[in-house]
Amino acid sequence: MKNKSILYFLLLCVLFTACKEDKLAPVATNAVKPTAVTAPLPHDTDDPSIWIHPTDPSKSIIVGTDKDTDGGLYAFDLNGKILKKSIPLKRPNNVDIAYGLVIDGKKTDIAVTTERESNKIRIFSLPDLEPIDNGGIPVFEGEPLRDPMGIALYTRPSDKKIFAIVGRKSGPSGSYLWQYELSGTGKTATAKVVRKFGAYSGKKEIEAIAVDNELGTVLYCDEQFGIRKYKADPALNDNKELALFGKTGFKADNEGIAIYKKTDSTGYILVSNQQANTFMVYPREGAKGNPNKYPLLAEIPTSTIECDGADVTSLNLGGKYKNGLFVAMSNGMVFQYYSWDLIQARIDKE
Repeated sequence: MKNKSILYFLLLCVLFTACKEDKLAPVATNAVKPTAVTAPLPHDTDDPSIWIHPTDPSKSIIVGTDKDTDGGLYAFDLNGKILKKSIPLKRPNNVDIAYGLVIDGKKTDIAVTTERESNKIRIFSLPDLEPIDNGGIPVFEGEPLRDPMGIALYTRPSDKKIFAIVGRKSGPSGSYLWQYELSGTGKTATAKVVRKFGAYSGKKEIEAIAVDNELGTVLYCDEQFGIRKYKADPALNDNKELALFGKTGFKADNEGIAIYKKTDSTGYILVSNQQANTFMVYPREGAKGNPNKYPLLAEIPTSTIECDGADVTSLNLGGKYKNGLFVAMSNGMVFQYYSWDLIQARIDKE
């Protein structure tokens, strides 16, 4: 079945690259080949997130969005097989996962997605993908520009409180992102605004957002401009930009962000060079002596086409994923899985 999925994906690659109308960059001849490819979704994949099973990592799942008016969240196993679909959602864009939100006195793992056409975020319990948000939580209320797109979840190490950082299709510089504290009232997840921040160049949009819990930072892609870094904890009352990097080397859009953690403070930041079908790799800890400077370490060609979203884990998931798993969206309505060893080997070559 896995070989059939990969064959199906490669056939789609041929169709996409042969289509003159799309004018998409071809997959490089030296591109890293995926370890597995998911079953295709009905409409348009956009963003994945990895949920780690608490007792058996080999049973971990990938939650991905199917971006359409009649879309939803899908759960896949580590072979790319669809396990479950959520209730229908109105154009879910991005998704992120957090562990241990207290609902009805119990710790619940959650997947949170933006539902763009309803101007809400939607919260689901994991691994069953059941809604626990009473129909959704409105975001950017009172704003003329709403249309939520990007999302990342921050779990504060000191008290394990969970926050959702939400982006939108367009918004004002200085308050493009809104941060919500998540909690539970009875059996329902709730949210309240605790912060508004984030510079914006005005060039395109901000969709890709990633949070580093251990380092307490949030990174986001100001598309066609650069990658911005801020502190993640709203209690610090610090909205000063810490870094702006990745301003060169991208063909057009800097998109999905994933953070690979080697230790609590070291690893890699991977950013999709969307129109080039590559990923730019930066040091998670920054340059030696300057944690807010990010030299480019490598550019990795992958088999993805026009990748929007990505996620990665360094945990041992067993089998081919003993050193971790990198997941990336691709045109063709699929997500691609890569053994981290394949990505690390390319980084080491640079």
